[in-house]
Amino acid sequence: MAFACLLLMAGRTSSTIESVDAYLTRAEDVRLTDHTRFAAMLAQIHAEKSSLTVAQQWRLRYLDAWEDQFTGQYAKAEAGYRDIIDRSGDSTLAAKSTGLLLSTLAATRRYEDAFHLAKRAVVLLGEVRDPMARYSLLANLSQTLNFAGHPEIALRYARMMADDVPPGETTCRPITLSLAARYSTHTLKPTDPDFSRGIEACTTAGQPVLANAIWLTQSELLVEAHEPQKALAILDQVAASVRETHYFPANVSMTVQRATAYQQLGRDDDARQAALAAVGMYEHADTDEYQRDAYKVLYEVEKRAGNMAPALSYYQKYAEQERGYLNDVSARALAYEAVEQRTLVQKLEAEKLSRQNDLLELEQAITLKAVETSRLYIALLAAVLGSVVFWLFRVKRSQLRFRELSHHDGLTGIYNHQHFMDELEAVLNDMSHRQAPVCLVMLDLDHFKAVNDTYGHSIGDAVLRHVVGLCQQHLRPEDVFGRLGGEEFGVLLPGCDLAQGTAIADAMRASLAASPVQIDGKVVSCSTSAGVAFSGTSGYDLKQLRRDADTALYGAKRSGRNRVVAVTTGGSLKA
Repeated sequence: MAFACLLLMAGRTSSTIESVDAYLTRAEDVRLTDHTRFAAMLAQIHAEKSSLTVAQQWRLRYLDAWEDQFTGQYAKAEAGYRDIIDRSGDSTLAAKSTGLLLSTLAATRRYEDAFHLAKRAVVLLGEVRDPMARYSLLANLSQTLNFAGHPEIALRYARMMADDVPPGETTCRPITLSLAARYSTHTLKPTDPDFSRGIEACTTAGQPVLANAIWLTQSELLVEAHEPQKALAILDQVAASVRETHYFPANVSMTVQRATAYQQLGRDDDARQAALAAVGMYEHADTDEYQRDAYKVLYEVEKRAGNMAPALSYYQKYAEQERGYLNDVSARALAYEAVEQRTLVQKLEAEKLSRQNDLLELEQAITLKAVETSRLYIALLAAVLGSVVFWLFRVKRSQLRFRELSHHDGLTGIYNHQHFMDELEAVLNDMSHRQAPVCLVMLDLDHFKAVNDTYGHSIGDAVLRHVVGLCQQHLRPEDVFGRLGGEEFGVLLPGCDLAQGTAIADAMRASLAASPVQIDGKVVSCSTSAGVAFSGTSGYDLKQLRRDADTALYGAKRSGRNRVVAVTTGGSLKA
């Protein structure tokens, strides 16, 4: 009813707006504090658009572009911001539009365009005189750099905001952006006091969108820490506010977090419903973390229910989302551009000191001829040194590349046979000195020759890569994983006793058996037999440990395949 009344007000004659400029300012001020009122005010201004001056029409164009970005219509938002930057002639409005265009480009993963614009935005910081425009530009630079994978730079921009909060603003936005950057560095805990500080600041400032963002960051950390009940308590608390703001990223994040929390609690029906709701929020085939996590929940739920056909379908969609997220083509240019960003930020912070150093150098110059000669010598020396450094860099890079190739299997990316054995010797020696338990697992794919003979070696290679990917999901960072040749693999599990090593081996076996490969319309099932040897029975000698693991592997093969057999006390085999 309140929204309908606001729309009715928007339909009145132009006499209802006594001052268009003041009305535009009020509309801009309530964008995040009362979005429903903002939308109604925007409709009223449009009803009287014909009476606006040129400058007022550009301000309206800016508010329209912001609304398009807020509701996820990024293409329309980009067109509006670029139009303002190129044609408005208003430097303050152009600076604000530049900042918001940064976040729009980052949200659509156009990193190259975003970084080119960011370079210009950093230079623009020194030229913007309006405190609010500068503040907004810093905020969007922080958000863009964090979204693009450089939270350490994003945190610096957030701190620059906190150091120079303009009149009428609060610490809400700097704290929100600081928390987002710290979350990306994986150093933030759900109990961090900045959460309560930020929520209080944003709530007091009437910024529900930013307050919700902080709540959702805290609940995301709780989900990651496998504390689903605490996460659901937060999600239930903010659900009404998130829905009321109509902010798409917050709504989809909340829904996916809810699905994951339900899955952790074993409430599979609720998890499935929430995950499907999250996927249904997308009108197009987008690629992002939220869809990836939703499809992962659907895959896990269907797999746990024994519904293998839908589980496989959801796994494929999850894998597509994962590849799309990790293999973003534009991200390749990010590292070089990030270096330039760091240089520009340092230059901005040290600009005054640099001018003083320049003056000191000029005062110490003896004569113009001496300066010119020195510059010539320095230039020649720099050229020689640059050439040497460049040559050394290329040699070192080649050496590192050759070393990498000599240690890893070219097909699967894990250790090759020789390096795997070298690593085993080193780890076993360390375990022996510490008398720590260790298990060696030998894996051999069942009937793999039939896969190559039936489907061809290209399909066989894809199966091997699939096997390695599934096995790595069950391994720890300290575990040593290598391909011994053909379809045979080895895994060394430091710190594991026989029961733990057997459990990990069986988890890899079960995962392979439950996850067939689908390539070019063909579904290829595969299984593996595994043999486990334990240092407590076989000792720490590599040859003896491997001999016992091979014996157990052959026992698994003889016992019907697709099973795990371990060598127990006295050399007996146990399935």
